[in-house]
Amino acid sequence: MATWHFARVALTGVALACFAGLAQASEPVGTGPSSGAPIQVVGSDSGSRFVQLGIGKSVVIDLPRDIKDVLVAEPKFANAVVRSTRRAYLIGVAVGQTNIYFFDAEGKQIAGFDVAVTRDLNGVRAMLQKLLPNSDVRIDGVGDGVMLSGSVANASESQRAHDVASRLVGSADKVVNNLTIRGRDQVMLKVTVAEVQRDIIKQLGIDLNASLSYGTAVLNFNNANPFTALGTPLVEGNAATFGFKGVSATLRAMERAGVIRTLAEPNLTAISGESASFLAGGEFPVVGGISCQGTVCTPSVVFKKFGVSLNFTPLVLSEGRISLRVMTEVSELSNEGALTQGNLSIPSLKTRRADTTVEIPSGGALAMAGMIQEQTKQQISGMPGLMQVPVLGTLFKSRDYVNRQTELMVMVTPYIARVVSQKDLSRPDDGFADSSDPSAILLSRLHKIYGTPNPKGPTTAPVYHGKYGFILD
Repeated sequence: MATWHFARVALTGVALACFAGLAQASEPVGTGPSSGAPIQVVGSDSGSRFVQLGIGKSVVIDLPRDIKDVLVAEPKFANAVVRSTRRAYLIGVAVGQTNIYFFDAEGKQIAGFDVAVTRDLNGVRAMLQKLLPNSDVRIDGVGDGVMLSGSVANASESQRAHDVASRLVGSADKVVNNLTIRGRDQVMLKVTVAEVQRDIIKQLGIDLNASLSYGTAVLNFNNANPFTALGTPLVEGNAATFGFKGVSATLRAMERAGVIRTLAEPNLTAISGESASFLAGGEFPVVGGISCQGTVCTPSVVFKKFGVSLNFTPLVLSEGRISLRVMTEVSELSNEGALTQGNLSIPSLKTRRADTTVEIPSGGALAMAGMIQEQTKQQISGMPGLMQVPVLGTLFKSRDYVNRQTELMVMVTPYIARVVSQKDLSRPDDGFADSSDPSAILLSRLHKIYGTPNPKGPTTAPVYHGKYGFILD
């Protein structure tokens, strides 16, 4: 509950003469009257006016009638000093808000003021004007914090103004940054994602089958050695069978080398400070849970993304300087680590991911390389004891060897995007025309590319003869 404090003021003002030097004090800029100008109250004012003061600052009040009583709601935030019968001063004491009312001899209200006392911001205003002379930055007190408003040229100036205000209040949480950036830049990101996978597989094994009989005794011998390092059985057709006198042997051998090349070149454009994302790939379903209604249960399906994905957030610090956060990921479906339950099989994802934040000039290149992975698997299976026999042990064992090498490289080049004319743009289908039926049937051509030199160009310019365009066979 607020406590109301009443002060009876002597009209002579002799007891308060020590405050005469405050008559020329000024209130903060942008809070009401101009610096040094008193507030004029004309006639009776039954309402209240808003006045903002800095700590230790004052404002002059000129009243139309003689003052008899002064009411200050909370003197610890602001106070009122009467210099004469019709002039008073409002003085800021501490950060807070209060009310001050003036009454005449008949008890009628002469004027009322809602006083908000904030920090003294004149020094900070001068500092911001010195650091950012070409920006329009305004700072106002809000409780025990401050609020920045106006406009700046780029995000770097906004951050500098925020840092100065944070040093004033002692905490960045008490600063409300409401600055707007004039003409926000747009950043285009050119990304090249290149991945090369090399696989080498070698498999060699001998399966023995024998059926020997002596009198009524029969001996059956069967030795089959699986290939387990690859995780998949040997492809049919890579086997040779030979035998003699009830004994047959199957030689299984395979050697395979393969290369997989993945290339993606996405281009994205985003406003400075905003994010953009790109995905070249797809989604595969996985079971996210099972919902049951009575005895009927239905599995819920969740789709997971895979492929080449890119997410970046640019921030233009100044002309030609960009702070860039890049998150890129290359993933593919794999049978390794797959989950199989009954007739349901959920593949796993092999993922290569990179996340970095750098400062780079417009047109500069960032290369994220060194993401090399090499995996070697080798397994020997056979009959215990016999597979350890030198030379002859080869007949009772199999060897499975797998070597995989993967190299991934990501190159990122940011550009500050500028306005371009429509005539300077071209499409992939410019100059494209379908082939005619005779050309498609007789010559197996699916398309034709045509074009003519610019007739408005210089006559001395060399003329190119031949096919040109975007499609290469």
